[in-house]
Amino acid sequence: MRVLMFGWEFPPHIAGGLGTACEGIVKGLAYNGVESIFVMPSASGDEDESATRIINASDVAVDYVTESVEDFLDKVKFIHVDSNLIPYADPEEFSKIVEDERARQVKDFRISFGQKYKFSGKYGANLLEEVARYAMVGGTIAMQHKDEFDIIHAHDWLTYLAGIAAKELTGKPLVVHVHATSFDRGTDDMVDSRVYSIERRGMEAADRVVTVSDLTRNIVINKYGINPDKVVTCHNAVDFSGRENIEVERGVRDKVVTFLGRITFQKGPEYFIEAAAKVLKRTKGVRFVMAGSGDMMNRSIRMVARLGISDRFHFTGFLRGADVQKMFALSDVYIMPSVSEPFGISPLEAMRTGVPSIISHQSGAAEVLKYALKVDFWDVDAMADDIYALLTYPALAHFATAQGYDEVNELKWNNATAKLKKVYESVLNQ
Repeated sequence: MRVLMFGWEFPPHIAGGLGTACEGIVKGLAYNGVESIFVMPSASGDEDESATRIINASDVAVDYVTESVEDFLDKVKFIHVDSNLIPYADPEEFSKIVEDERARQVKDFRISFGQKYKFSGKYGANLLEEVARYAMVGGTIAMQHKDEFDIIHAHDWLTYLAGIAAKELTGKPLVVHVHATSFDRGTDDMVDSRVYSIERRGMEAADRVVTVSDLTRNIVINKYGINPDKVVTCHNAVDFSGRENIEVERGVRDKVVTFLGRITFQKGPEYFIEAAAKVLKRTKGVRFVMAGSGDMMNRSIRMVARLGISDRFHFTGFLRGADVQKMFALSDVYIMPSVSEPFGISPLEAMRTGVPSIISHQSGAAEVLKYALKVDFWDVDAMADDIYALLTYPALAHFATAQGYDEVNELKWNNATAKLKKVYESVLNQ
């Protein structure tokens, strides 16, 4: 079995958990006898290709994959008409606006055909443009390699249009993998309608929708109106291969409690800071570390200062690779107080390193981790109690560490992707 996979990032250059999950998936699939081609917008050349073949979309010229540009745009169905062109237009005026916009896009895309597009591979201001361009290049790649794969797999909304283009142009079945939704990135009234539209379009076009947790599956069914029969949960896992125990020298005697992740609303950084302040009222022998970056970084720094705990609170900035492992090795407790977390691989990584962990009930990881302590993200008193207990009672910390390590040792990508392979088989056998 062979799969054409569309992703957005791949280690060692990652911005979050999506790239880490993609690496685990292609390695697990290879173990289970599934070959893969992994397409990404901007590859650096130092990615590990032992388990997959990586195609850098920035190296691929958009080709005449169909008879005309117009035919291509009709097939992939991703022409975007700006809804803010004219707020009040009668049907005749609106039809003219649509046709003018179509003509403009055909002209622009005709210039692009035969040319390469240099993707940033980042999450910047022109992200939606890159997503649309990625669909064009994705369609080209699918046509060029259509005899080399049996099924298409697209990871998260950034790649759904590319997956749709590949399906429309080759006729091969499509699986979309939902690692997060718009409802995980903010409250219902903060949802970006453009992103939601792409997410829903990808889910509707897919032959099967894979979610990383039952929590996310329920969102897909209830918020996007997707038929439950085609939505399947495949929980994430953790990679144990190539990981050695890292010895680090601690410069302080204090215990260390770590938050590691994007400093955004979704991850609950302010609840972590509130809990830290409560713990520090009961003991001074502890330091708190917030490792990561995000749009709430400055707000979090100001909150720490306002609570008067700056001398016990440290911000490291974004960590990757070996620095993440060193941070875990320095930690006595790891906490993930997410407001909404589709899964959350980081507590698995922490527990694999021997760090007892606290996670929110509002995370997909809570469905599979029995020996992580669980609290509601908003219950900062319970959160503070759990932190204090793990720091103060060695027997509890030892029990959580030992049982947690054994538990995550069973949550390997080889096992998780065996289920994913069955999903592929069910689609191909339809």
